[in-house]
Amino acid sequence: MKGLGLLLRIITAILLGIVIGSFANDWLIRLFATFNDIFGNFLEFIIPLIIIGFIAPGIGSMGRGAGKLLGLTGAVAYTSTVVAGVIAFFVAKIIYPTFLSQQSLQSFSDPSKSLSEGFFQVEMPPPMEIMTALLLSFVIGLGIATIKGEALYKITTDFRDIIQLVIEKVIIPLLPIHIFGIFANMTAAGQVSTILAVFAKVFVMIIILHLLYLMLQYTLAGTLSKQNPISMIKRMIPAYFTALGTQSSAATIPVTLKHTKTLKVREGIADFTVPLLANIHLSGSTITLVSCSLAVMFLQGEPGTFSAVFPFILMLGITMIAAPGVPGGAVMAAIGLLKSMLGFDATMVSLMIALYLAQDSLGTACNVTGDGAITSITNSLSGKKGRNLTEENNLT
Repeated sequence: MKGLGLLLRIITAILLGIVIGSFANDWLIRLFATFNDIFGNFLEFIIPLIIIGFIAPGIGSMGRGAGKLLGLTGAVAYTSTVVAGVIAFFVAKIIYPTFLSQQSLQSFSDPSKSLSEGFFQVEMPPPMEIMTALLLSFVIGLGIATIKGEALYKITTDFRDIIQLVIEKVIIPLLPIHIFGIFANMTAAGQVSTILAVFAKVFVMIIILHLLYLMLQYTLAGTLSKQNPISMIKRMIPAYFTALGTQSSAATIPVTLKHTKTLKVREGIADFTVPLLANIHLSGSTITLVSCSLAVMFLQGEPGTFSAVFPFILMLGITMIAAPGVPGGAVMAAIGLLKSMLGFDATMVSLMIALYLAQDSLGTACNVTGDGAITSITNSLSGKKGRNLTEENNLT
């Protein structure tokens, strides 16, 4: 229920921000703007470290499993994640011009100019550029996987644990205050009605997309395994609702594994793929991130073309491996890409965090339930070689 507690704090922060921002004087708004500036600068400082801390050991550990089964599972999971992002893009591009047509886009074209500024700034220059951190993470991760470097792998996992502590003990607890300050500032600037309208509409669209994509995944899985897709989904419902409560793919693994085995998959394959997919398959989170990012870009009057967003989706499929096992971990791992590839500023990132965290548990539930379909697809594609793949896994 830890995740639920965070969700309630986020909702409370938004509501309080709207209420207090409607009557607070400029001095109080600037006080919270000062906190937001400091917190935003700290986020910019920590982003490259988050990227290295999670992507390097994530990729490194990928090369330590059973070769063929790992490759097949990884390919299916990555394809699912990218397809989810592409579908979310085209749905948003079709729906948003009508869906969000009532919004005052011109007055929202540059929110940073109308928001109150803080009393002072504390500069926190990041240790490296975001793209440098990404490239360094890939080089280290692939190197660890290739040479099976135990010592370097241990260093990267220890560093990951440190960064995860920073996220759990510093960033996550302070996020509600940050979001409160953003909404108080936007209310004072007269922009909050636009944001709330977008919140409600995008929230509904994301839930529908999650359900439709699960139907697509299980239709494919059912076709390959000659099972009824609806029946398969019904068997995975306990995993869906467990994920809603825990807001964690990792914490739901026992329930996911138990019910995935009812989908007529080989036990050895389920035992290997379900824990792996909990870390590498985040189709629900990707749908949310793409939908929310396009909504924020739409508010900014930016076109969000496919040529600009598709590379972001491709990188997102890889970066999701780095998503830490804490509430909001996926959006934390994606902040670097939002800034470097889509040009998000601090205000846009704050809106993304608020939008994402408002439905984080639903995205996690979609991820977890989809793991059953991906396991079934992997089981079907492995075919007669399944016995050899499972034996290889056991030997590894």
